Amino acid sequence: MGIGGAAACLALVGALHIVYPSSLINPWRRTISEYALHDHAWVFNLALAALAVGSLAILAALVVARIVPAGSAATLALAVWSACLLAVIVFPKHNWSLGPSVSGHVHRGVSAVGFLALPLGAGLVAYAWRRGRWRRYAYGTLTLSVLSLLAFSPIAVAFLQQPLTGIRWWRVFPLGTIERVLALCEVATVIALGWWAVRAHPAPAADTPVHLGRKVTV
Repeated sequence: MGIGGAAACLALVGALHIVYPSSLINPWRRTISEYALHDHAWVFNLALAALAVGSLAILAALVVARIVPAGSAATLALAVWSACLLAVIVFPKHNWSLGPSVSGHVHRGVSAVGFLALPLGAGLVAYAWRRGRWRRYAYGTLTLSVLSLLAFSPIAVAFLQQPLTGIRWWRVFPLGTIERVLALCEVATVIALGWWAVRAHPAPAADTPVHLGRKVTV
């Protein structure tokens, strides 16, 4: 169910790139959230909802498979990721034809939190299992988590250097391109976690992540 939700998100957002009139949106310059301001907004919202519900389903499967303990920092981060996806639906981005809005500011904040929460949560899970029986899946998930953080880094750097350069952070690079690379890395991370949960279920009772030779909680 979780992997299906992530795949549905990819398919729906991909369709927005080729179906008129959303195909008129410049994918290199305009962010993905731009689709929520046009005729096919419901498709974009459905895609995010599918990804949010799918991510929660994968998190539940990881807990059941004893890959990640309930109530851990990793669980909290992955839950925050799903909550941020739903918040993005409720709070659309700025419609610059009307000017800035409170909704747009909330949208920008929860998007940043969500983009960071997923790779941090997935990274915590992967790091805890790097020497366990699931180390192959752990290293694959960790690689995707690092790629997600690297894809986010240009946005963070541009934002931090804005007071020094005077250049608005969204004008430093083609923002739409950077965000789409970031989104692909994050959805790939979700799918990797889902595949890990599939392979780990059902888990033996003795399965425990190992850190420096000791049993720990993620």
